[in-house]
Amino acid sequence: MSVSTAHLRSHGFTGLAPGPRLIVTGAVHGNEVAGTRGIERVLAEIERGEIDIVRGSVTFVPVCNPLAYREKRRMGDRNLNRRLQPSATPQDFEDRIANVLCPLLAAHDVLLDLHSFRSPGQPFVMRGPADNRGALEPFAHEAAEAQLAMHVGVQRVVDGWLAAYADGVARRRARGLTPGAVHEDPGYGVGTTEYMRSQGGYCVTLECGQHDDTAGPDVAHHAIRQTLALLGLAEGVQLAPPQRPFECLTLVEVIDRHHAEDQFTQPWKSFDAVAAGQPIARRADGSAVLAPRDGFIVFPDVSAVPGHEWFYWAQASTRPL
Repeated sequence: MSVSTAHLRSHGFTGLAPGPRLIVTGAVHGNEVAGTRGIERVLAEIERGEIDIVRGSVTFVPVCNPLAYREKRRMGDRNLNRRLQPSATPQDFEDRIANVLCPLLAAHDVLLDLHSFRSPGQPFVMRGPADNRGALEPFAHEAAEAQLAMHVGVQRVVDGWLAAYADGVARRRARGLTPGAVHEDPGYGVGTTEYMRSQGGYCVTLECGQHDDTAGPDVAHHAIRQTLALLGLAEGVQLAPPQRPFECLTLVEVIDRHHAEDQFTQPWKSFDAVAAGQPIARRADGSAVLAPRDGFIVFPDVSAVPGHEWFYWAQASTRPL
């Protein structure tokens, strides 16, 4: 797919009967194209008449960050999936995209956000918080979001992202990092799904597998069809049952890289299990970073910039599906 950096392309279909408004997004990060390919396949099925949108509406955005997509890299000027919000004075390409993407998200009820990840591993889905009236991420659609997470076709379900990120911000401030740095702002943890929830909708992020996994587009394609069927938007799609049993995990802590010479003890992959006390990494001063308890490493980043998140720590969730 060729893309222009002068506009954001979307494809919309509106049924003649009332129903929910779904938006499906791909390539929020430009090198994560499984969602883009999955969206293209569903669009072709709609055009051929194999899928018919008869209720509600669905909007597809195959490439959310055309600059990063064109350059085949994660970011354009910056990470679109951090500090996602409209701006009266846009400073970079992602700010300008956000000024178009945020109103588009707000105009819908449900978001299916399609991503992929760097290291090998199984696809997984990320959901939001439990229903709450707190200040960080108030939410009232936990049950509907759980149903969506159950039906996208994967068995690993992860929650706790924004709370873990906010705790990391508090620790960075306590270490006296540069005041005003973006990684000291809890709002820096707000991406597509967090923004969608702030506008009254619900959503999941589906990580479709490793970036270059040839099965990734199949995962995305299946999830889109499942979502259309679950929401009752289309004819020509059948809802498959959830793939039980589910492994539900919560991100409980983010560990930052402090120095460029901080190193992992081995090439960790997301969801590698680690026993309490096991060495995970060594700091530049020789001190060991030990597993605080039995759990799992998530999102290890060997290229993390000092002062930013290095890896996340996960445990079994208390919110089973």
